[in-house]
Amino acid sequence: MPEFCVEGVLPDKRQVAASFSRAAETYDAVAELQRAVGEGLLARLSDDFVPQRWVDLGCGTGYFSRALGRRFPDSEGIAVDIAEGMLRHAGALGGARHFVGGDAECLPLRDASCDLIFSSLAIQWCANLPAVLAEASRVLRPGGVLAFSSLCIGTLGELRESWQAVDGFVHVNRFRPFDEYQHRCDESGLEVLELSTEDRVLHFPDLRSLTHELKALGAHNLNPGRPGGLTGRERVRALIAAYERFRQPEGLPATYRVVNAILRKSS
Repeated sequence: MPEFCVEGVLPDKRQVAASFSRAAETYDAVAELQRAVGEGLLARLSDDFVPQRWVDLGCGTGYFSRALGRRFPDSEGIAVDIAEGMLRHAGALGGARHFVGGDAECLPLRDASCDLIFSSLAIQWCANLPAVLAEASRVLRPGGVLAFSSLCIGTLGELRESWQAVDGFVHVNRFRPFDEYQHRCDESGLEVLELSTEDRVLHFPDLRSLTHELKALGAHNLNPGRPGGLTGRERVRALIAAYERFRQPEGLPATYRVVNAILRKSS
């Protein structure tokens, strides 16, 4: 049996969970960037590191639960996500031994019970980064590794700047600055083996293609202060005109500023 404790999902996470649950069936079809980022994170793990038990934190559709299962076939895998719809989708495809509903800020796992916590593009949705790092430290065994990728300020900057030219509402998800990741990781008590950023740029033929992908991913605007109701046609036309200023030969760019981190618990 897995070493689980009482599960706790905070009420203020319900909107995030519901959004990603709705996107479970459409996510993989548009998740090229998410796969590339996670594969890059997986490649950062040392070849000689073989965990007895691993956790895919924020497993989503389970793409990386299956990848971790292939890489560590003799290890016990636990896939954790706050979105029930994602867990159902992932569980049907396998990869991990256990699929568990849980919150990264209050993990339903026992102290010192795991050797690897792998989390790709999930932590940016957690408001309390110190709590996430503290929970990872609690759950990891001595010598265990937290490997995560996340997003920081600079992500979707073209879309944010284009909306700023139209109105004052919050239309683009907010992300924490990279220096906050640095500060919080330094404070965590975990040894920082790597902490870096990289820009990954996608290109779209038009604005509708970009916004359709964000919706299919479940990553459309979830911020407080976002406008309610339908966006007026005039504002949409103004947004399109503003975004066209960024057009490149490949199309309209959408920049994702990715944080990559490898942290280790002292032996």
